[in-house]
Amino acid sequence: MLAPDLQPNEPHSPGLAARLNWLRAGVLGANDGIVSEAGIVVGVAAATTTLSAIATAGIAGLVAGAMSMAVGEYVSVSSQRDSEKALLALERHELATMPDEEFEELVGLHVQTGLSPELARRVAEEQTAHDALAAHARLELGISPDELTNPWHAAVASMTAFTLGGLLPVLVICLTAPAWRIVLTFAVVLLALAGTGSVSARLGRAPRLRAILRNLLGGSLAMAITYGVGALVGHIF
Repeated sequence: MLAPDLQPNEPHSPGLAARLNWLRAGVLGANDGIVSEAGIVVGVAAATTTLSAIATAGIAGLVAGAMSMAVGEYVSVSSQRDSEKALLALERHELATMPDEEFEELVGLHVQTGLSPELARRVAEEQTAHDALAAHARLELGISPDELTNPWHAAVASMTAFTLGGLLPVLVICLTAPAWRIVLTFAVVLLALAGTGSVSARLGRAPRLRAILRNLLGGSLAMAITYGVGALVGHIF
């Protein structure tokens, strides 16, 4: 029987770890959408009870936020991918021009992980014979040549997560009677933030209560501040 810290659901493989990172990013994107849109619609609702104004602001903010998330993620991941490709190209050049030095470097890297020099050399020989670039990329650069980040995937995932999260406060405030709009939106948003905080903590193996309280505090402050600003602007104009 495996020890508790060696259970099969542990993210040992690079592929599983990458998928968990994407899932965690999706949860955080949804969380951003919830907080951002809740702040917008609550702020506008504090200034006016006109449903068309609230809905227009909410939908406009949702589209703008989703596009901003997509573009930002695409640019960020594209830069990361370009850096990874440049590092792989440099490593490929070094393997072609100085194979002996690169082999000794690989041996040294294995020794640093705790292998004996003899075993490190045998492992390096087998890895070099199989796929030298992949061995150097994973051990030296922390990159898998077959699993480079995809900027389009990142952009679509970020945009989708933000949109799904942001739709919640927009729908709640638009489908609720004027007298209950703000109160019910606050309540539903805080429940949703408790859920995303719990999921993100579980994925990150962090204390759940702390993550939930942090989410609730941040969301509450965002809605309270935007409500105050909306009420002030509505009173002035």
